[in-house]
Amino acid sequence: MMVRRGFLKSGGLALLGVGLMGGIPGFIAEAAAGEKIISPYKKRKTLICIFQRGAMDGLMAVTPFTDDYLKNARPNLFMSAAKTGNNSPLIDLDGRFGLHPSMKAFEPMFREKRLGIVHGIGSPNTTRSHFDAQDYMESGTPFNKGTASGWLNRAVGLLGHDALTPFTAVSMTSAMPRSFYGDNPSVSISNLQDFAIQLRGNQSGANLAARSFEDLYDKTTSGLLQQTGKESFDAMKMLQKTDLKNYKPTNNAVYPNSALGNSLKQIAQLIKMDVGLEVAFAESNGWDTHFNQGTDNGIFGRNVADLSNSMMALWTDLAAYQDDVTVMTMTEFGRTVHQNGTGGTDHGRASCNFILGNAIAGGLVHGNVKPLAVENLEDGRDLAVTTDFRSVFSEVADKHLGIDNDHVLFPDWKGDRIGVMRS
Repeated sequence: MMVRRGFLKSGGLALLGVGLMGGIPGFIAEAAAGEKIISPYKKRKTLICIFQRGAMDGLMAVTPFTDDYLKNARPNLFMSAAKTGNNSPLIDLDGRFGLHPSMKAFEPMFREKRLGIVHGIGSPNTTRSHFDAQDYMESGTPFNKGTASGWLNRAVGLLGHDALTPFTAVSMTSAMPRSFYGDNPSVSISNLQDFAIQLRGNQSGANLAARSFEDLYDKTTSGLLQQTGKESFDAMKMLQKTDLKNYKPTNNAVYPNSALGNSLKQIAQLIKMDVGLEVAFAESNGWDTHFNQGTDNGIFGRNVADLSNSMMALWTDLAAYQDDVTVMTMTEFGRTVHQNGTGGTDHGRASCNFILGNAIAGGLVHGNVKPLAVENLEDGRDLAVTTDFRSVFSEVADKHLGIDNDHVLFPDWKGDRIGVMRS
């Protein structure tokens, strides 16, 4: 059995996503769906972060297609906005940048100014190690390897609520991501249908089993749930009473049958259940395209199709909640300007990210991407980082979640924001 843990700040209650050989735990599978439970939590804003692990090639996702330097550097990978032969052309966004054709699901949101793109975004730390770059981005401290907490965990601590639900911060992953490390409430859930509860702190140290949340509460020692209390069980009962297996998305939204599509579908369920979700995290893997990257077809094309189609399925499904939701992508770094000898690209520096929401300064490609002449490249080979990721992350957290404490959220950063959110 694989166990994934997230700890509430009180130290009393641990929530686990559990994969069981026997299927769904009985006390969840037997839950009745008829009783309606009123949410104990006020309707709140939700920030959904998607980490594209492996380093997305921002120059292929959003291509400066008028740049002859890029065309010459990528004789087999360069894509044009002009229709020639049997190719699928880039989607011309503004006369300079073109969206990869497999991301066509994004085009309506860009035209409606609800999707913004930041190009040339990355970390000021020049490492090209996946592990280190992801660690620095998720901790939010690109020059401090020893930071114990993640920036999203610190964001939870800055929300300013007197009481937090067990589902304030949820990562739809099999293990807790670095972004959620820290003392504030967070939980990692690999599958809502397999969700189970374990209480910690009893004298024997053994897991407590019960057929109802009330039984679990009654078996707890005094003071165990000082900061969680009965409201936490109300939220869990809402999850228990929901027919998760037979969930039907709203507005005929169709999620890709992929890990990311499944994660975003479950995040949509949590948002609709009003269990107090404010920070959600999901992962998209497979972006390390050293070999056979492809153009309109291939590994990269499949990845960007999954990303955009998953995000737009979520957005369609959450039609009634869109004013309260912002979705933001991130990736540890970009890829080299020049293609390599195996039809791919190697570890680079800057990439781009996507931000979806009704309060976005959308319909724009933000940031500064200079012509890709060698004198403008970082180390003579890479798209230069001209926007520190913290300037974007801090602005989104402030404008969407109301977190205005950059000193805590991103220690040692004193940069400027770029206006990716509307005033």
